[in-house]
Amino acid sequence: MLKRTLMFTNPVSLNLRYQQLVVTYIDEPEKTTTVPIEDVGVVVIENQQVRITVPLLNYLAQNGVQVVFCDNKGMPCSTLLSFEGNNNQGTILRAQMDCGEVLKKQLWKQLVEAKIRNQSGLLHSLGKDGAILREFYSNVKSGDTDNREGAAARRYFQELFGKGFVRDRNMLGVNSLLNYGYAILRSATARALVSSGLLPAIGIFHHNRSNAFPLADDVMEPFRPFVDEIVYNVYTKGAEGLTTEVKAELAKVVYADTVFGKITRPLAVGLTLTTSSLASCYTRESSTLNLPRIP
Repeated sequence: MLKRTLMFTNPVSLNLRYQQLVVTYIDEPEKTTTVPIEDVGVVVIENQQVRITVPLLNYLAQNGVQVVFCDNKGMPCSTLLSFEGNNNQGTILRAQMDCGEVLKKQLWKQLVEAKIRNQSGLLHSLGKDGAILREFYSNVKSGDTDNREGAAARRYFQELFGKGFVRDRNMLGVNSLLNYGYAILRSATARALVSSGLLPAIGIFHHNRSNAFPLADDVMEPFRPFVDEIVYNVYTKGAEGLTTEVKAELAKVVYADTVFGKITRPLAVGLTLTTSSLASCYTRESSTLNLPRIP
């Protein structure tokens, strides 16, 4: 069943009653709406005047609902993480912390290859020249020491959005749409990592004192083209700003179809396949990540 994405852009009060999410409109207290939590996959809280109770937050976390909190500019800035659901966490955390540089470089190579292949696949599916990236994903070295990822990204984005396009987080237009979609994806990735017993704060390639989730930034790389596809579709239909409708479309990335071998799963489920395979790599039960492919 395709679960619902709930976005709260107006002042409301959210609480739990009989396993239902109850929405009370602050400006119209006599008006309420109830939603079965089993039907909810993502909750995005954008308005700064939204009130939410602790019992509801706990119940959402226990039921695997992704909860994203936005800042006063409407951009996702934090997420709710559940620490339940993995009874082997201690073993996995010790293995993660003991991971050596050789394994890290091998894992990063796999992530970069999969990302560029998916970028190429997306270009092909949109009728563009995906072959321009073949030289990049075919020659990724251990640790991507010659930065094939960065070189491929420049060619990819110009093929996708035009020769004059520059990927810059501080620019508006398409860049703001990409920022929003990637923030939703990052939140979902962090949740999947925790559910697999991993610590998002310990990265493979990404590392920065001010970055709380470097491992999420690593693991989400092959999934970024799924965001890019949604951005491309809304952009070609005329959207350049982050309207409520556009944000709702971008939040649906967690339901995008991802292919793993012969099976197709929603992206949120696909993330758990990848993160659980990463845990197996850390514990030396496997040497290969289970990574998605563009359908």
